[in-house]
Order: sequence, then C-alpha cells, then structure tokens
Amino acid sequence: MSASEPSATPPSDMVGKALHVLTLLGDRPAGVTLSELARTSGFPTSTCYRLLKSLTRDGFVEFEARSKHYTLGLRVYQLGQRVSHAHGFAGVALPVMRKLAETCREAVLMSVLDGDKQLYIHHVEGPQQVSVRGEPGKHGPVHCTSMGKVLIAFAPPEVRDALVETVELSALGPHAITDRAAFRTEIEAVRAQGHAVADEEHEPGIRALGVPITGPDGVAHAALSVAAPAFRMPLDELLALRPALTSAAQELAVLLPPRPF
Repeated sequence: MSASEPSATPPSDMVGKALHVLTLLGDRPAGVTLSELARTSGFPTSTCYRLLKSLTRDGFVEFEARSKHYTLGLRVYQLGQRVSHAHGFAGVALPVMRKLAETCREAVLMSVLDGDKQLYIHHVEGPQQVSVRGEPGKHGPVHCTSMGKVLIAFAPPEVRDALVETVELSALGPHAITDRAAFRTEIEAVRAQGHAVADEEHEPGIRALGVPITGPDGVAHAALSVAAPAFRMPLDELLALRPALTSAAQELAVLLPPRPF
C-alpha cells in the first residue's frame, strides 16, 4: 500500500484510530493537512479533527498554524528514546556499529523482528562516497534481506515456522526468492551457516551480509548487517567480512538486553 492510499480496514475503536493517525503522521515527516489525513486514514474529517485535537493537547502531535500542517510531536520522540534506552540500542549499539563500519568501510544496519516485517533500529553510513542508506524507524521485508532472513532463521521455533509458511514472497529485487519451497530451504541454510546473504534481492545493485544477535538460548533479539553497492563489493569479498560482523554481533549479544517475544 502506498503512502497516499487510504487504509482498507481502518480500526474502529478510538485508541486504534489515534494510533493509526500517529502512524500515518510518522510516514509524513514534513506534515499533513487535516483533509489529507482524513482522506488517507479513511476516517471522517470530524473524527480526525477530534483525534488531532486530543493528540495535540498531550504533545503527541504538533500543529503549524501558518501551513496548517500536523506533524508528530516531541512526546512521541521522548517515548521512542525511552524505548531505545530500555533496549540498549542507542548507547550500546551505535559505538559498536561505528567501529564495524570503519573496519568494513561500508554501511552497517541493525533491525529487530516486528510481526512479519523487520523494524530498522540503527544505521551507520560507511566512509565511501557512495554508501547504502538505512531509515531507522521504518519497516522492511524479511524474505529478501539478509537481516530479515536471520531474524526468521533464529526466531523462536513457532515464530520461525509460521513466518516460513506465511510471509509474503514479493519479487522486490531481481534475485528475490518467490518460491515457498526454495524459501524454506534458504532459511534452513541460514540457520545452519549462521549468516544470510541478500544478493540484489531487495533492491537492484545492493548486496548485504547479515548475522543474528542472539541470546543464550540461541534466539535472535536483533540482527546486524553490512550492506554495499554490488559494483564495489563482489560476493567473495562480502563473505570475507563475516568474522568482523560476527565479532560485533557477539559483542552486542553481551551488551544488549534480551528482547521478549
């Protein structure tokens, strides 16, 4: 679903409606007008107005009178920072990721499993002039990305089995796996070898190597990857980065608190 399309099944309860509005505002950092938000959300304009009035009152939304645009407020940022701190992402993960980016000279990304998608938590650019960029706070697919594959392969067994059988296998990149049997085989291989490769599966021209950040029980509570333009990173050179990537993941496994499922 594109950002401009209304939700097919908007929530019916008020809390769900308020959360839906906040999610839509999160997809529009430049802000959105009341009429645009009503059209996108599928809610009546009067309902959107009441929701926005309450959310603005409590600091979750800000209103710019001159442009008549609504944006996310600092209260959302404050809560997000608390979540980040609770999971150890900001203070612990970033120094390790920056060191890895300097070692590999490529972009480093971190994500966690969120339902049938991955949620990008952190991104550190590589020192090269052309570098892969990530978008923290955004969702991404799991079937065609290196981090997504390891998040599935090292998820709790019931979660892994469900995702292997039900996740949508969209042909996002030229080499994306779209066959269910082939995807099962891929996840089995990822679990056996301890890493995953995405070779132009998510986007043309991008290669990535991902490893899980696991707890003592072997379950991944996050994933770490190195991503680079394919023209600069042959597959054998990408795989040669695994020791550095695995070392960083092991360091984070000790420092990060476990993530509940």
